[in-house]
Amino acid sequence: MIDAAEIIESGTSILFVALDSLRYDVARTALEDGLTPSLERLLPEGGWEQRHTPGSFTLPAHMTFFSGFLPKVPRPEQSPRLWECRPPAFKTMAEETFVFDAPNLLKGLGRHGYQSVCVGGVTYFSRETPLGSVLPDLFDDDHWRPEFCSPEMDSTRHQVDYCLELADRYDSRPLYLFLNVSATHVPHGHYIGDSRDTVASQRAALSYADSHLGRLITTLTAKKRWLIIMCADHGDAFGEDGFHGRGIAHPVVMNVPFAAWVR
Repeated sequence: MIDAAEIIESGTSILFVALDSLRYDVARTALEDGLTPSLERLLPEGGWEQRHTPGSFTLPAHMTFFSGFLPKVPRPEQSPRLWECRPPAFKTMAEETFVFDAPNLLKGLGRHGYQSVCVGGVTYFSRETPLGSVLPDLFDDDHWRPEFCSPEMDSTRHQVDYCLELADRYDSRPLYLFLNVSATHVPHGHYIGDSRDTVASQRAALSYADSHLGRLITTLTAKKRWLIIMCADHGDAFGEDGFHGRGIAHPVVMNVPFAAWVR
């Protein structure tokens, strides 16, 4: 088990990568078929875990993540949480859980000297609309550009380049670096030359993003220890049982890939 209390106490930086809309079955089969060699090399033994998302589309899922909740294992018994807002007096906590006395995780980490930085991808991080400011407002520093968004075929490269620049900028203090990867969010049909978004095109989008995500992790961890969390916020339906999109409680939407490790 990861001792998050020790990690925060020691000032270990945290990288949280949300692969927007990535289905668990897509992540798993892409790994099995050799389409994500960088992630295969870097993920902990066993690869992706299957977990249940707390939200069926981007906004509620991320609000929950930043409140201290991560996707849960699909069984009744749950492992202790990595972090949790200070609970009522009657509730006991595992020693490894980082308990923050603040309304959200980012403010809680800030009280321990962390700088929270967001590199957005989808437009919920763009500040282009009132809702597009809700998530960025949680961070000390937030960044979004049109080339970070899913219509741009090389979005992940642009995002990773900027993440590495920010990591250098804030190298003097513990960092909570959040990256919302947009490549796996619709539209992604362009990765296979199709106007439609499908399971095949999401696999291709993940395959494209793989080397850049590998570069991000290996570059950051070459200098110091990081806690790395990678997961999807939700999945997407591409016609299963007649459903399309997200915001629905279909298994392909609610089952997401998850991994967490210290490197």
